[in-house]
Amino acid sequence: MDLHISLSEVLRTKKDYLKALDEMNLRTVEDLLLYFPRAYEDLSVTKPLHEVETGETVTLKGYLKGLAQVPTKRSGFRLLKAHFYDDAGNTAEVVWFNQPHLLRTLPMETAVRVAGKVERSYGKITLHNPTVEMANEASLHTAGLVPVYPEHDCITSKWLRGKIHPLLPFASEFPEILPDDILLEEKLMGKAIAVAEVHFPTSAKTLQRARDRLGYEELFLLQLNAIKSRAEWRQSRGKESPVGEIKMDVEFVKQFFSTLPFQPTGAQKVAIFEILKDLEKPYPMMRLLEGDVGSGKTLVATLAILSAIRQGNQAALMVPTEVLAQQHFVSLRKLIQDFEQRQAGDLAFRSEMSEESRELGTTSFEREKISPLPVKATPINIQILTGSLPAAQRKAVHEGLKNGEIDLVIGTHALVQEAVAFHKLGLVVVDEQHRFGVKQREVLIRQGSPHVLTMTATPIPRTLAMVAYGDQDLSVLNEMPPGRQPIITKVVPPNHRSTVYRFLEGKMQAGEQVYVICPLIDESDELEFKSVKAEFERLKTIFQKFSVAMLHGRMKSEEKEAIMAEFKAGSTHLLVSTSVIEVGIDVPNASIMLIEGADRFGLSQLHQFRGRVGRGKAQSYCFLFTDSTSPATFTRLKAMVDHTDGFKLAEIDLQLRGPGEVYGLRQSGIPDLKIASLSNGILISRVRKAAEYLIDQSPSLDQFPQLKIVLNNLGIKDNSRCFSGQ
Repeated sequence: MDLHISLSEVLRTKKDYLKALDEMNLRTVEDLLLYFPRAYEDLSVTKPLHEVETGETVTLKGYLKGLAQVPTKRSGFRLLKAHFYDDAGNTAEVVWFNQPHLLRTLPMETAVRVAGKVERSYGKITLHNPTVEMANEASLHTAGLVPVYPEHDCITSKWLRGKIHPLLPFASEFPEILPDDILLEEKLMGKAIAVAEVHFPTSAKTLQRARDRLGYEELFLLQLNAIKSRAEWRQSRGKESPVGEIKMDVEFVKQFFSTLPFQPTGAQKVAIFEILKDLEKPYPMMRLLEGDVGSGKTLVATLAILSAIRQGNQAALMVPTEVLAQQHFVSLRKLIQDFEQRQAGDLAFRSEMSEESRELGTTSFEREKISPLPVKATPINIQILTGSLPAAQRKAVHEGLKNGEIDLVIGTHALVQEAVAFHKLGLVVVDEQHRFGVKQREVLIRQGSPHVLTMTATPIPRTLAMVAYGDQDLSVLNEMPPGRQPIITKVVPPNHRSTVYRFLEGKMQAGEQVYVICPLIDESDELEFKSVKAEFERLKTIFQKFSVAMLHGRMKSEEKEAIMAEFKAGSTHLLVSTSVIEVGIDVPNASIMLIEGADRFGLSQLHQFRGRVGRGKAQSYCFLFTDSTSPATFTRLKAMVDHTDGFKLAEIDLQLRGPGEVYGLRQSGIPDLKIASLSNGILISRVRKAAEYLIDQSPSLDQFPQLKIVLNNLGIKDNSRCFSGQ
């Protein structure tokens, strides 16, 4: 038996069915056996007819007679009726709608099993559209836990059950790729048995064990791929690399904190410690810093950058857009220059700081041994590099990076172009990117495999991050600095729209700015959501006294950059945009976020939108418009009103919608899981430990050849949102 044999060779069926299977990407026996049920119908209850109860789904044993087609008044509507009776003489009526082929196939006066939902009217029992099976044949459709599959065209669950069951002997050909010690430790069922059981379970208990086994393997392969990638990244730094270990200078950290006009949060201190410990290691760091908008990621990154530069390395900060590059250039330059000035001359300020405020507040630093380190004494040279930089300036930056005169460069994807070469690149920080792309990693390896810190403002549960960003270590900022005003969030019904518009007008007259988010760019006949283009024209008419602009993803990068720059400068009062604004610039003067069709977005995305406001001194507001009356929509949007914690909302969103919809993981390269759940945090943690153990044993997987072959054949893509500058 060969799992790779074509279905056309083993299935007796029509060409139309083979064509439909091909459209479902089911072409071999292996494909079909790995096409798992989406649900199960419990037909395990078998009762005598006189014991059945209204509304329950049961399997009855007996006989059919008197099958006939009944005339109806509705054109094209066909009704079949038959009588069912059992050995005790009890009877029921069975009815089928629009299934005339049953006239030729249903067995009369022969022992059968009939499964369906019981209905009772005026004392008469009726089963509508029941499934019928010969009593002397294997039970595929009418007893036990009956699999229900995703269907397509002519491919029904009943058809699939009939075709998959004869192919179950092929399941023995599936190789056992999980090592014996993992199977034993986790008490996992063998794969061949699991595949058979998941299609035709012998009991609810064995079904759960089969699903656990197959789900474990799915997650294990994902985790193994990520951890193997991490191991390869760690090994990428050769002996000739100019980047050395960046030692943690505890006194410098304390000094940096003592010059700040505020106290860092506990989460910031922990993240800084984790990052600085990574920088000490002989292999390149690959760490993700995850924190809500306003949680202080920039401060953490700045300290890592300063630590690298002070010990003779260069640093680079990569961002998606030129506007963001300019914004970071201004903010980091001010933060670093202020620190240098305070460090050099403001001794009085430091002496007045209390002992408590100078303490880092985390014993991890206090335990570190303090040793003198060579440090850079001259002021830090910070430059910007973007695609629109004039050629002469761009050439000067290239030269400064190559000869080491520039310490920190802030830019877009222009930083990883072939023409860019660094003298000694020690640290790369990537902002607003969920992953770092393979092509960009290859460029960095040529630069000596520097340490990489990626940052995201998307709160994501830790266990899900293990899968989505499994090749990176994780630091989480789950505290907000004190003093930030919570954003007032309200769900607005359609009849209150005019009230909100009057409120917007008053705020804009006071000099504040407004975002309006729409789900669509153009109007749609199928979808009744507001579009950016139509809403832009409408709001221009309503708010004629104010400047209204439009932004969407089909615009050219230069046009988008210009529109955002004008909004940031305050020359635009109201910006109508699609979700392209989700990752955007810091506009402290923007205090109102209005989201049309809020039910179209998930909680995590709504929270990202909301994070665009609340960055200035004015009280900020978020208005959620929806026409939906669905209880599920109300539950989701009420969570936005009740919670400002992005991590809490991420957990709720994960429970309500699933990971693929919440975080766009389907678009980021993670394959659809057939059976595993990314919501099962305990299982993900166990799988992660097992995968790490295996890579520690054999980083190349040479000790596990079968597993290595399967992993390579899977072709799991690097699920990066490769840095494109868009």
